[in-house]
Amino acid sequence: MKSKKSLVNYCGLLGPVSLLSIMAAILFAPSAYPGYDWKSQAVSELSASGAPSALLWSQLASLYAICGLVSIMMACVVAQGGSNKPLRAGIYLFAAMHWVSGIGYAMFPLSGSDNANAFQDIMHNFAVTPMVVLLSVASLMLMILGGFRKRRLISLAIIASIALAAMCVGGIGMGAAPAAYFGVFQRFNHFATTGFNAVLGLYLYFGLLEKQDAPYV
Repeated sequence: MKSKKSLVNYCGLLGPVSLLSIMAAILFAPSAYPGYDWKSQAVSELSASGAPSALLWSQLASLYAICGLVSIMMACVVAQGGSNKPLRAGIYLFAAMHWVSGIGYAMFPLSGSDNANAFQDIMHNFAVTPMVVLLSVASLMLMILGGFRKRRLISLAIIASIALAAMCVGGIGMGAAPAAYFGVFQRFNHFATTGFNAVLGLYLYFGLLEKQDAPYV
Protein backbone atom coordinates (compact mmCIF):
# COMPACT_ATOMS: atom_id res chain seq x y z
CA MET A 1 0.00 0.00 0.00
CA LYS A 2 1.43 3.36 -0.99
CA SER A 3 2.28 5.80 1.83
CA LYS A 4 1.93 8.85 -0.39
CA LYS A 5 -1.34 9.25 -2.26
CA SER A 6 -1.78 11.06 -5.56
CA LEU A 7 -4.71 13.11 -6.77
CA VAL A 8 -5.93 10.02 -8.63
CA ASN A 9 -6.06 8.12 -5.32
CA TYR A 10 -8.04 10.89 -3.64
CA CYS A 11 -10.53 10.85 -6.51
CA GLY A 12 -11.45 7.38 -5.33
CA LEU A 13 -13.20 8.96 -2.35
CA LEU A 14 -15.76 10.36 -4.77
CA GLY A 15 -17.12 6.81 -5.13
CA PRO A 16 -18.46 6.76 -1.55
CA VAL A 17 -19.66 10.36 -2.00
CA SER A 18 -21.66 9.21 -5.02
CA LEU A 19 -23.22 6.42 -2.96
CA LEU A 20 -24.15 8.79 -0.12
CA SER A 21 -25.75 11.20 -2.61
CA ILE A 22 -28.00 8.57 -4.20
CA MET A 23 -28.82 7.09 -0.80
CA ALA A 24 -29.97 10.51 0.39
CA ALA A 25 -32.15 10.91 -2.71
CA ILE A 26 -33.70 7.44 -2.34
CA LEU A 27 -34.34 7.91 1.38
CA PHE A 28 -35.57 11.51 1.51
CA ALA A 29 -37.07 12.34 -1.91
CA PRO A 30 -40.23 10.31 -1.10
CA SER A 31 -41.06 12.92 1.55
CA ALA A 32 -41.89 15.30 -1.34
CA TYR A 33 -44.05 12.72 -3.14
CA PRO A 34 -47.42 12.32 -1.38
CA GLY A 35 -48.63 8.74 -1.49
CA TYR A 36 -45.36 7.28 -2.76
CA ASP A 37 -44.93 3.66 -1.66
CA TRP A 38 -41.27 2.67 -1.75
CA LYS A 39 -42.12 -1.02 -1.45
CA SER A 40 -44.09 -1.12 -4.70
CA GLN A 41 -42.90 1.85 -6.76
CA ALA A 42 -39.69 2.18 -8.74
CA VAL A 43 -36.92 4.52 -7.66
CA SER A 44 -37.05 6.22 -11.08
CA GLU A 45 -40.59 7.42 -10.37
CA LEU A 46 -39.12 9.87 -7.87
CA SER A 47 -37.27 11.68 -10.67
CA ALA A 48 -39.96 11.27 -13.35
CA SER A 49 -40.98 14.31 -15.40
CA GLY A 50 -43.59 16.19 -13.42
CA ALA A 51 -43.12 14.17 -10.25
CA PRO A 52 -43.55 16.33 -7.13
CA SER A 53 -40.26 14.96 -5.82
CA ALA A 54 -38.25 15.66 -8.99
CA LEU A 55 -36.67 18.88 -7.70
CA LEU A 56 -35.69 17.44 -4.33
CA TRP A 57 -34.36 14.35 -6.07
CA SER A 58 -32.16 16.42 -8.40
CA GLN A 59 -30.80 18.37 -5.42
CA LEU A 60 -30.04 15.35 -3.26
CA ALA A 61 -28.65 13.27 -6.15
CA SER A 62 -26.63 16.13 -7.64
CA LEU A 63 -23.30 14.50 -6.66
CA TYR A 64 -24.28 10.98 -7.66
CA ALA A 65 -23.53 10.85 -11.38
CA ILE A 66 -20.55 13.21 -11.58
CA CYS A 67 -18.74 11.83 -8.52
CA GLY A 68 -19.39 8.25 -9.59
CA LEU A 69 -18.05 8.93 -13.08
CA VAL A 70 -14.89 10.67 -11.88
CA SER A 71 -14.16 7.83 -9.46
CA ILE A 72 -14.65 5.03 -11.99
CA MET A 73 -12.73 6.87 -14.72
CA MET A 74 -9.76 7.28 -12.38
CA ALA A 75 -10.02 3.57 -11.64
CA CYS A 76 -9.78 3.01 -15.41
CA VAL A 77 -6.60 5.09 -15.54
CA VAL A 78 -4.97 3.06 -12.78
CA ALA A 79 -6.24 -0.28 -14.10
CA GLN A 80 -4.59 0.48 -17.44
CA GLY A 81 -1.21 -0.35 -16.00
CA GLY A 82 -1.85 -2.31 -12.83
CA SER A 83 -4.48 -4.98 -13.50
CA ASN A 84 -4.81 -8.24 -15.38
CA LYS A 85 -6.91 -8.35 -18.55
CA PRO A 86 -10.23 -9.61 -17.11
CA LEU A 87 -10.13 -7.14 -14.23
CA ARG A 88 -9.16 -4.28 -16.54
CA ALA A 89 -11.93 -5.15 -19.00
CA GLY A 90 -14.42 -5.39 -16.14
CA ILE A 91 -13.51 -1.94 -14.85
CA TYR A 92 -13.79 -0.51 -18.35
CA LEU A 93 -17.25 -2.05 -18.84
CA PHE A 94 -18.32 -0.81 -15.41
CA ALA A 95 -17.28 2.68 -16.48
CA ALA A 96 -19.26 2.27 -19.71
CA MET A 97 -22.29 1.29 -17.64
CA HIS A 98 -22.00 4.50 -15.64
CA TRP A 99 -21.83 6.57 -18.82
CA VAL A 100 -24.87 4.81 -20.31
CA SER A 101 -26.77 5.21 -17.04
CA GLY A 102 -25.85 8.85 -16.52
CA ILE A 103 -26.62 9.95 -20.07
CA GLY A 104 -29.47 7.57 -20.83
CA TYR A 105 -31.57 8.19 -17.75
CA ALA A 106 -31.00 11.94 -18.00
CA MET A 107 -32.17 11.94 -21.63
CA PHE A 108 -35.08 9.58 -21.04
CA PRO A 109 -36.55 9.97 -17.56
CA LEU A 110 -39.92 8.38 -16.96
CA SER A 111 -42.65 10.61 -18.36
CA GLY A 112 -44.71 10.49 -15.17
CA SER A 113 -47.82 9.88 -17.27
CA ASP A 114 -50.11 6.87 -17.41
CA ASN A 115 -49.17 6.29 -21.05
CA ALA A 116 -46.75 3.35 -20.94
CA ASN A 117 -46.14 3.75 -24.68
CA ALA A 118 -44.66 7.24 -24.36
CA PHE A 119 -41.37 7.40 -26.29
CA GLN A 120 -39.22 8.36 -23.32
CA ASP A 121 -40.75 5.58 -21.21
CA ILE A 122 -40.02 3.03 -23.95
CA MET A 123 -36.42 4.25 -24.19
CA HIS A 124 -36.08 4.28 -20.40
CA ASN A 125 -37.45 0.78 -19.85
CA PHE A 126 -36.48 -1.10 -23.00
CA ALA A 127 -33.26 0.55 -24.20
CA VAL A 128 -31.34 2.22 -21.37
CA THR A 129 -32.23 -0.19 -18.56
CA PRO A 130 -31.33 -3.41 -20.47
CA MET A 131 -28.01 -1.88 -21.52
CA VAL A 132 -27.24 -0.86 -17.94
CA VAL A 133 -28.11 -4.33 -16.64
CA LEU A 134 -26.08 -6.17 -19.29
CA LEU A 135 -23.04 -3.97 -18.80
CA SER A 136 -23.31 -4.32 -15.01
CA VAL A 137 -23.52 -8.11 -15.12
CA ALA A 138 -20.71 -8.48 -17.68
CA SER A 139 -18.42 -6.09 -15.80
CA LEU A 140 -18.97 -7.76 -12.43
CA MET A 141 -18.34 -11.22 -13.89
CA LEU A 142 -15.06 -10.08 -15.41
CA MET A 143 -13.98 -8.39 -12.17
CA ILE A 144 -14.78 -11.57 -10.26
CA LEU A 145 -12.58 -13.54 -12.64
CA GLY A 146 -9.78 -10.97 -12.59
CA GLY A 147 -9.97 -10.38 -8.85
CA PHE A 148 -9.50 -14.03 -7.98
CA ARG A 149 -6.32 -14.02 -10.07
CA LYS A 150 -4.62 -11.39 -7.86
CA ARG A 151 -3.88 -12.17 -4.23
CA ARG A 152 -4.63 -8.71 -2.87
CA LEU A 153 -7.82 -8.38 -4.89
CA ILE A 154 -9.57 -11.58 -3.84
CA SER A 155 -11.66 -9.46 -1.47
CA LEU A 156 -12.74 -7.30 -4.41
CA ALA A 157 -13.78 -10.44 -6.30
CA ILE A 158 -15.84 -11.55 -3.30
CA ILE A 159 -17.54 -8.15 -3.06
CA ALA A 160 -18.22 -8.21 -6.80
CA SER A 161 -19.79 -11.65 -6.32
CA ILE A 162 -22.05 -10.25 -3.61
CA ALA A 163 -23.03 -7.34 -5.86
CA LEU A 164 -23.80 -9.73 -8.73
CA ALA A 165 -25.85 -11.95 -6.42
CA ALA A 166 -27.80 -8.89 -5.24
CA MET A 167 -28.54 -7.97 -8.85
CA CYS A 168 -29.77 -11.51 -9.52
CA VAL A 169 -32.01 -11.40 -6.45
CA GLY A 170 -33.34 -8.02 -7.58
CA GLY A 171 -33.98 -9.15 -11.12
CA ILE A 172 -35.69 -12.37 -10.09
CA GLY A 173 -37.71 -10.59 -7.44
CA MET A 174 -38.95 -7.89 -9.80
CA GLY A 175 -40.21 -10.58 -12.16
CA ALA A 176 -41.52 -13.15 -9.70
CA ALA A 177 -42.56 -11.31 -6.54
CA PRO A 178 -45.97 -9.65 -6.11
CA ALA A 179 -46.24 -6.16 -7.56
CA ALA A 180 -46.55 -4.82 -4.02
CA TYR A 181 -42.84 -5.56 -3.52
CA PHE A 182 -41.47 -4.46 -6.90
CA GLY A 183 -39.75 -1.41 -5.41
CA VAL A 184 -38.03 -3.48 -2.72
CA PHE A 185 -36.33 -5.74 -5.24
CA GLN A 186 -35.52 -2.90 -7.63
CA ARG A 187 -33.48 -1.29 -4.89
CA PHE A 188 -31.24 -4.37 -4.82
CA ASN A 189 -30.03 -3.39 -8.30
CA HIS A 190 -29.51 0.27 -7.38
CA PHE A 191 -27.44 -0.42 -4.30
CA ALA A 192 -25.52 -3.32 -5.89
CA THR A 193 -23.96 -1.10 -8.56
CA THR A 194 -23.61 2.14 -6.60
CA GLY A 195 -22.31 0.26 -3.57
CA PHE A 196 -19.74 -1.59 -5.64
CA ASN A 197 -18.58 1.65 -7.24
CA ALA A 198 -18.04 3.06 -3.75
CA VAL A 199 -15.97 -0.01 -2.84
CA LEU A 200 -13.97 0.28 -6.06
CA GLY A 201 -13.32 3.92 -5.18
CA LEU A 202 -11.93 2.90 -1.79
CA TYR A 203 -9.65 0.35 -3.46
CA LEU A 204 -8.45 3.17 -5.70
CA TYR A 205 -7.92 5.47 -2.71
CA PHE A 206 -5.83 2.91 -0.82
CA GLY A 207 -3.76 2.12 -3.92
CA LEU A 208 -4.87 -1.51 -4.10
CA LEU A 209 -5.63 -1.38 -7.83
CA GLU A 210 -1.98 -0.53 -8.49
CA LYS A 211 -0.50 -3.66 -6.92
CA GLN A 212 1.61 -5.84 -9.19
CA ASP A 213 1.57 -9.02 -7.13
CA ALA A 214 1.84 -12.31 -8.98
CA PRO A 215 -1.42 -13.93 -10.08
CA TYR A 216 -2.53 -17.35 -9.02
CA VAL A 217 -1.82 -20.00 -11.64
